[in-house]
Amino acid sequence: MTARILSAAPTPPGDGDRLPPARFAFDRHTWKEIAHLLANLPMAVFGFVYVMTALFTSTMLTVTVVGFPLLALALMGARLIGKFERGRARRLLGVRIDEPSPLPLRRESGVVQRLWMVLKDPVAWRTVLYDAMRLPWGVVTFTVTLVSLFVLWPVLPFIARGLANADRAMVRGLLSPSDELERRIAELESDRGVVVDTAAADLRRIERDLHDGAQARLVNLAMGLGLAKEKLLEGRADEQVAAMVEEAHGEVKLALQELRDLARGIHPAVLTDRGLDAALSSVASRCTVPVRVTADLGERPAAAIEGIAYFTVSELLQNVSKHSGARSASVEVWRTDDRLLIQVSDDGGGGARLDGGTGMRGLAERLDAVDGLFVVESPPGGPTTVTAELPWRERTADQGTR
Repeated sequence: MTARILSAAPTPPGDGDRLPPARFAFDRHTWKEIAHLLANLPMAVFGFVYVMTALFTSTMLTVTVVGFPLLALALMGARLIGKFERGRARRLLGVRIDEPSPLPLRRESGVVQRLWMVLKDPVAWRTVLYDAMRLPWGVVTFTVTLVSLFVLWPVLPFIARGLANADRAMVRGLLSPSDELERRIAELESDRGVVVDTAAADLRRIERDLHDGAQARLVNLAMGLGLAKEKLLEGRADEQVAAMVEEAHGEVKLALQELRDLARGIHPAVLTDRGLDAALSSVASRCTVPVRVTADLGERPAAAIEGIAYFTVSELLQNVSKHSGARSASVEVWRTDDRLLIQVSDDGGGGARLDGGTGMRGLAERLDAVDGLFVVESPPGGPTTVTAELPWRERTADQGTR
């Protein structure tokens, strides 16, 4: 199961993309073109009425709360009309045209973010333009084709081919997906929202850990030292004061340890100083099951990629400790061309899923945000193998070297 669904590669241009020459015979291709031209009028009327009614109504209501959601629904309906028209062009005109990538509307994204992504969907707006301009063309093609069936029969194949070629051009120009850039823009915009949500969640976790852990201990320490100071000022330097100072000393050590753990959770010093190999070995040493770490890296990737790789392995090893029931695990890290690959395996009970509630989905989204991949293979009964792939992104000079 991958972190994101990759769209199929566009169909390479071939003979089916060229405009076929006119034919004298009334073969099946000619009859398909005639059927398409006769169906243009009802489809054009439907599309025009839908655009004028749904979009005009929702646009007028944008001054109210319900206007923008209605406009988004209208645009999603326009997408469906475009899908039907592409299918009709493929079946009757033989147009080789790919379907555009679906909108990356994740449940984790906010309502406003998803609404905004629908409202600025270029595929839907091109379909709206297509439907708005099709009514006069539908009247022309229907009338000319119908008249030609009874009056201009000998030259009907020429007429049908010419009108169908114009339809092919309109479908390719307005209903075909644009280049790969459009898909990547939509994905990156969605990933930006995921990154922002993840960063906000991390900040809330840090604030909670500081408030409930180190901050509370430091408050208790201040109170204890205050009481000890009062007793010393009163001249009562007895065993009670010594016990209070000893307790305060213990609180200081615990607070320092909690601060060190918190700092390690933000960005461990060993990762900055010694690199991914040493940092992963440190994580593996804290796992409750024996972990073998193998790292084959001749140099260090970008600091951001190192951080994502570290926290990915750390989260996966926590899952091994808490949920797998494994007796052993392994971590392998290596570089292939311009990609950093990570594989974490264990001999536990299996059954891990991206939607299993063990943090897998969050890891998948974090890797997806940097154009990475995340694959989980965990059949019931085990073993479990999780493979993560990240872009290498060369380390810059100001990030230091190993």
